[in-house]
Amino acid sequence: MSAMRRRHFLRGTVGGLGTLLSLPTLGRAATFPVRRRGPHPTPRPGITAARVLSREQLGESPKLIQLFDQVREIPEVVDGIGCRCGCDDLEGYYSLLSCYEGTAMARHCEVCQAQARLVHRLHKQKKTLDEIRTAIDEKYG
Repeated sequence: MSAMRRRHFLRGTVGGLGTLLSLPTLGRAATFPVRRRGPHPTPRPGITAARVLSREQLGESPKLIQLFDQVREIPEVVDGIGCRCGCDDLEGYYSLLSCYEGTAMARHCEVCQAQARLVHRLHKQKKTLDEIRTAIDEKYG
Protein backbone atom coordinates (compact mmCIF):
# COMPACT_ATOMS: atom_id res chain seq x y z
CA MET A 1 0.00 0.00 0.00
CA SER A 2 1.47 3.36 -1.00
CA ALA A 3 2.12 6.03 1.64
CA MET A 4 -0.66 8.22 0.19
CA ARG A 5 -3.23 5.41 0.29
CA ARG A 6 -2.13 4.49 3.80
CA ARG A 7 -2.62 8.10 4.94
CA HIS A 8 -6.13 8.23 3.47
CA PHE A 9 -6.95 4.86 5.04
CA LEU A 10 -5.68 5.94 8.45
CA ARG A 11 -7.43 9.30 8.22
CA GLY A 12 -10.70 7.57 7.34
CA THR A 13 -10.29 4.98 10.10
CA VAL A 14 -9.48 7.57 12.74
CA GLY A 15 -12.28 9.84 11.48
CA GLY A 16 -14.75 6.95 11.56
CA LEU A 17 -13.68 6.02 15.08
CA GLY A 18 -14.09 9.65 16.16
CA THR A 19 -17.58 9.74 14.68
CA LEU A 20 -18.47 6.48 16.41
CA LEU A 21 -17.24 7.78 19.75
CA SER A 22 -19.19 11.02 19.32
CA LEU A 23 -22.55 9.30 18.78
CA PRO A 24 -25.14 10.36 21.34
CA THR A 25 -25.99 8.08 24.20
CA LEU A 26 -29.52 7.27 25.25
CA GLY A 27 -31.21 10.14 27.04
CA ARG A 28 -29.06 12.83 25.40
CA ALA A 29 -30.09 14.96 22.49
CA ALA A 30 -28.61 13.89 19.16
CA THR A 31 -25.92 16.16 17.78
CA PHE A 32 -24.20 16.13 14.42
CA PRO A 33 -20.55 15.08 14.46
CA VAL A 34 -18.93 18.10 12.85
CA ARG A 35 -15.34 19.17 12.42
CA ARG A 36 -13.73 22.57 12.68
CA ARG A 37 -12.22 23.52 9.37
CA GLY A 38 -10.32 26.43 7.94
CA PRO A 39 -11.77 29.53 6.36
CA HIS A 40 -14.73 29.36 4.02
CA PRO A 41 -13.95 29.19 0.29
CA THR A 42 -14.26 32.15 -2.02
CA PRO A 43 -17.26 31.73 -4.34
CA ARG A 44 -16.01 30.95 -7.83
CA PRO A 45 -16.79 33.65 -10.43
CA GLY A 46 -19.63 32.63 -12.71
CA ILE A 47 -20.54 29.54 -10.65
CA THR A 48 -23.91 28.06 -11.57
CA ALA A 49 -26.13 25.26 -10.33
CA ALA A 50 -25.78 23.35 -13.61
CA ARG A 51 -24.16 20.38 -11.83
CA VAL A 52 -26.62 20.23 -8.90
CA LEU A 53 -28.67 17.05 -9.15
CA SER A 54 -32.01 17.54 -10.88
CA ARG A 55 -35.47 16.45 -9.73
CA GLU A 56 -35.22 13.48 -12.08
CA GLN A 57 -31.88 12.41 -10.59
CA LEU A 58 -33.40 12.58 -7.11
CA GLY A 59 -36.33 10.34 -8.03
CA GLU A 60 -35.55 7.86 -5.25
CA SER A 61 -35.28 10.68 -2.70
CA PRO A 62 -38.38 12.86 -3.21
CA LYS A 63 -37.98 14.41 0.26
CA LEU A 64 -34.78 16.08 -0.93
CA ILE A 65 -36.12 17.68 -4.10
CA GLN A 66 -37.09 20.93 -2.35
CA LEU A 67 -33.69 21.20 -0.65
CA PHE A 68 -31.79 20.65 -3.90
CA ASP A 69 -34.08 23.23 -5.56
CA GLN A 70 -33.18 25.70 -2.79
CA VAL A 71 -29.47 25.11 -3.37
CA ARG A 72 -30.06 25.57 -7.10
CA GLU A 73 -31.56 29.03 -6.38
CA ILE A 74 -28.39 30.40 -4.74
CA PRO A 75 -25.29 28.56 -6.02
CA GLU A 76 -23.09 31.66 -5.61
CA VAL A 77 -23.91 31.76 -1.88
CA VAL A 78 -23.67 28.01 -1.22
CA ASP A 79 -20.30 27.99 -3.06
CA GLY A 80 -18.95 30.42 -0.44
CA ILE A 81 -19.65 28.04 2.46
CA GLY A 82 -17.23 25.37 3.62
CA CYS A 83 -18.92 22.09 4.45
CA ARG A 84 -18.38 21.06 8.08
CA CYS A 85 -19.10 17.33 7.84
CA GLY A 86 -15.63 16.42 6.63
CA CYS A 87 -16.43 15.76 2.99
CA ASP A 88 -14.15 18.62 2.02
CA ASP A 89 -11.26 16.16 2.44
CA LEU A 90 -12.56 14.18 -0.54
CA GLU A 91 -11.13 14.80 -3.97
CA GLY A 92 -13.18 17.17 -6.10
CA TYR A 93 -14.92 18.95 -3.23
CA TYR A 94 -14.62 22.73 -3.06
CA SER A 95 -17.56 23.96 -1.03
CA LEU A 96 -20.99 23.04 0.29
CA LEU A 97 -22.21 23.35 -3.30
CA SER A 98 -20.00 20.36 -4.17
CA CYS A 99 -22.08 18.26 -1.78
CA TYR A 100 -25.05 18.73 -4.12
CA GLU A 101 -23.22 17.91 -7.36
CA GLY A 102 -21.99 14.71 -8.95
CA THR A 103 -22.44 11.83 -6.51
CA ALA A 104 -24.19 14.31 -4.18
CA MET A 105 -22.94 13.55 -0.70
CA ALA A 106 -25.92 15.60 0.53
CA ARG A 107 -28.30 12.83 -0.52
CA HIS A 108 -27.19 10.91 2.57
CA CYS A 109 -25.48 13.42 4.88
CA GLU A 110 -27.66 15.20 7.44
CA VAL A 111 -24.93 17.76 8.14
CA CYS A 112 -24.76 18.83 4.48
CA GLN A 113 -28.56 19.01 4.39
CA ALA A 114 -28.89 21.03 7.61
CA GLN A 115 -26.22 23.50 6.52
CA ALA A 116 -27.92 24.15 3.18
CA ARG A 117 -31.29 24.68 4.88
CA LEU A 118 -29.69 27.23 7.21
CA VAL A 119 -27.90 28.97 4.33
CA HIS A 120 -31.10 29.21 2.31
CA ARG A 121 -33.17 30.49 5.23
CA LEU A 122 -30.60 33.16 6.14
CA HIS A 123 -30.24 34.23 2.52
CA LYS A 124 -34.02 34.68 2.31
CA GLN A 125 -33.72 36.87 5.42
CA LYS A 126 -31.33 39.08 3.40
CA LYS A 127 -28.23 38.11 5.41
CA THR A 128 -24.87 38.75 3.77
CA LEU A 129 -22.46 35.95 2.93
CA ASP A 130 -20.29 36.96 5.90
CA GLU A 131 -23.31 36.83 8.23
CA ILE A 132 -24.26 33.40 6.87
CA ARG A 133 -20.69 32.14 7.36
CA THR A 134 -20.73 33.39 10.94
CA ALA A 135 -24.00 31.54 11.60
CA ILE A 136 -22.56 28.34 10.08
CA ASP A 137 -19.43 28.66 12.23
CA GLU A 138 -21.46 29.27 15.38
CA LYS A 139 -23.67 26.26 14.76
CA TYR A 140 -21.23 23.77 13.22
CA GLY A 141 -17.82 24.90 14.39
